[in-house]
Amino acid sequence: MSQFKSLRLFKDRVSFLIDQRAAAIFAGLLVTAFAVFVISTGLGDMDISPLKVLAVFFGGGSDMERLVVQSFRLPRIIVALMVGVSLAVAGGLLQGMIRNPLASPDILGITGGASVAVVGFLAVFSDDKNALTVSIEWMPVAAFAGASLVAFLVYFLSWKNGVSPVRLVLIGIGISAMMQALTTLMMIMGPIYRASQANIWITGTVYGSTWGNVAVLVPWTVVMLLIAFILSRNVNVQELGEDIATGVGGHVQRQRFVLLLVSTALVASSVAFAGGIGFVGLMAPHMARRLVGSAFGALLPVSALIGGILVMLADLVGRTMFSPLEVPAGVFTAGIGAPYFVYLLFKTRNS
Repeated sequence: MSQFKSLRLFKDRVSFLIDQRAAAIFAGLLVTAFAVFVISTGLGDMDISPLKVLAVFFGGGSDMERLVVQSFRLPRIIVALMVGVSLAVAGGLLQGMIRNPLASPDILGITGGASVAVVGFLAVFSDDKNALTVSIEWMPVAAFAGASLVAFLVYFLSWKNGVSPVRLVLIGIGISAMMQALTTLMMIMGPIYRASQANIWITGTVYGSTWGNVAVLVPWTVVMLLIAFILSRNVNVQELGEDIATGVGGHVQRQRFVLLLVSTALVASSVAFAGGIGFVGLMAPHMARRLVGSAFGALLPVSALIGGILVMLADLVGRTMFSPLEVPAGVFTAGIGAPYFVYLLFKTRNS
């Protein structure tokens, strides 16, 4: 029995080749993600059973349960899911485009650019009484602008008769180091109160997420994911090398620029609403690759679910294990991701 099954739509004008094993794994992860979503919504200072959480989803439950679920927990868990999905897909695209399994959104300095913009925002727009002179709602805009500016800077500096993956990585590492230095400088020069707030943001947390954040983040993420999934076949071709990709009719430099643009959009929106949650873009694609192989048609959706699950679990642990304190989700993703990165380095030391 063949592992692949063809699906044809619109009188055979659109066709897909579905890997049945990958589809089964995707379905299992989808159920797991939904279970984590429901359980995470119910756990906290006031525990609510999964059945009651589902009842609230459909308009039932008591007034207190609806208040806790709908007003306090649901927005941050949706943001955590979207952030994990975005970082995982961005990491998968960058690893395929650069052809380096150790690549992640952090390596190109995109996250660092957003961090500099946020710390600069908090330092510049604070008065002598540590109060912001402009609305805090402009901070995500600053993060997005910083991430986008750094991405274009890296691409511009990497250009020399085209952009090679090696130059992109090397310049990205240099820009990332410079962004970290600028971030530290601004935290030292800025008010101490704002420095601590900026440090929590840089670590990565979904604390304080609102339905306004959800209304902006969800449509943006869905659109970018659709574009990423459509472009996944270009990543498959680029992994074969520039010569082969050009030989089969691919516009390598144009595709590389668009892929970088989509990755930047996903990372920037995540950092804008949840700070610098690290290592998700590194871990999720690797885990997905072990489950479904390296074909990006299956790799990206599976990576997205794994990334969402990782961030939701990190947020759940951070707000329940050390109650009444809340530990940022980025602490736990870094705690898992750093050893995993060392493991990958050790595994690929002879490659």
